[in-house]
Amino acid sequence: MTTERDELIRNVEAAIVKLRPYLEADGGDMELVEITEENVVRVRLLGACKTCSMSIMTMKAGLEESIKKIAPEITRVEAVNEKVAEVNP
Repeated sequence: MTTERDELIRNVEAAIVKLRPYLEADGGDMELVEITEENVVRVRLLGACKTCSMSIMTMKAGLEESIKKIAPEITRVEAVNEKVAEVNP
């Protein structure tokens, strides 16, 4: 049984897939990290996208716009390029 959350994840992944050929053409890529409870999409920039000065524009004008068309409940898209270190007590 598919939940609304599963559908949202599929829609976000589909938007990333549509943008991927343009990213790969410039040596970059991105992957979905998570969708928060506040409906913020977090992506990890890969390859050339990590250091590209245009990555903010790509996320706002490309990915965020594309995602909001198919999933208007998404509030924003942000990049998270640092892995969160686990804290051991």
